[in-house]
Amino acid sequence: MMIQNATSVSETFELMKTKLGKVVPESELYVKSEIAFEINKIKKEKNAVILGHNYMEPALFHSIPDYVGDSLGLSRIAAESKADRIVFCGVRFMAETAKILNPNRMVLLPAKIAGCSLASSITAEDVRNLKQRYPGVPVVTYINTYADVKAETDICCTSSNAVDIVNQLDSDMVICLPDEFLAKNVARETGKKVIMPGDAFKRNTPKESMVVWDGKCEVHEMFTVSDIESARAQFPDTVVVAHPECPPDVVEASDYSGSTTAIVDYVAKSDAKRFLILTECSMSDNIAAENPDKEMLGLCSVRCPHMNEITLEDTLTCLREDRYQIELEEEVRVKAKKSLDRMLEMSK
Repeated sequence: MMIQNATSVSETFELMKTKLGKVVPESELYVKSEIAFEINKIKKEKNAVILGHNYMEPALFHSIPDYVGDSLGLSRIAAESKADRIVFCGVRFMAETAKILNPNRMVLLPAKIAGCSLASSITAEDVRNLKQRYPGVPVVTYINTYADVKAETDICCTSSNAVDIVNQLDSDMVICLPDEFLAKNVARETGKKVIMPGDAFKRNTPKESMVVWDGKCEVHEMFTVSDIESARAQFPDTVVVAHPECPPDVVEASDYSGSTTAIVDYVAKSDAKRFLILTECSMSDNIAAENPDKEMLGLCSVRCPHMNEITLEDTLTCLREDRYQIELEEEVRVKAKKSLDRMLEMSK
């Protein structure tokens, strides 16, 4: 039985204990089971759907979302939802994306801010300036950006479809924003030469090139090749899996790199028994809960402070009071939707 369908607090607790007993202390589960049960009850009364990103803490991730996944998968679900309320357990740009795609639904974010260091690294004006420098060059913007930036782009992408979208554009030059490391990893796979912002004033630009911004995720930029070497020295059978937002040398040193959903699938299908997951550390716990026969070597000092703002307690308050509704200027929303629609069309 799914935790979301439990008919009492005690049943919710027992189901959470069975699922999460190895990764969450029992005392914490006892408290959080009460909150989870109340959320699941209210969401039915209010005809709400809860979306949970893969980086949510385990007690939340496995107890209240109707759907879990990465940015691309959750974007598709948000676009098609008929629920009166969409509660997005993720960070602000994700909730904005849901509102862009489904403007007639109430979209709630269970935190006052829940920002993102990567999304904050670029502005709409930055994008406009780059388009002036490179007129006619298609702009591919990572979904980890705010609505006003998406409104200035030609097409959005996620870590799971970035390479495919760049290849589909069939353009010698591409502007890929704002994640420097993701763009460099994509450039390597698509055979393009990287041009950094400081190089943007040069006239002699190579034909096959990618203009890259210098934004970074404050979590993924912390991982190093020495982390991988240390893990392999202690546990030679370790399979290293890295998110594409990690530095290129880390991605190259890993055994596999992919989006959060791709990582989940990879671990589930692998015959290996020990993994080092180089991404937000809550995801390692979520994968461990789904794969109790496999060991995750966590670097659990690496937590996203923004994802960590989303809690069961605040989700309950958010749902009870319809607090922290996402609102966007209609002109910005319409322009941003074009870039997201194009991404979804090219990702079928």
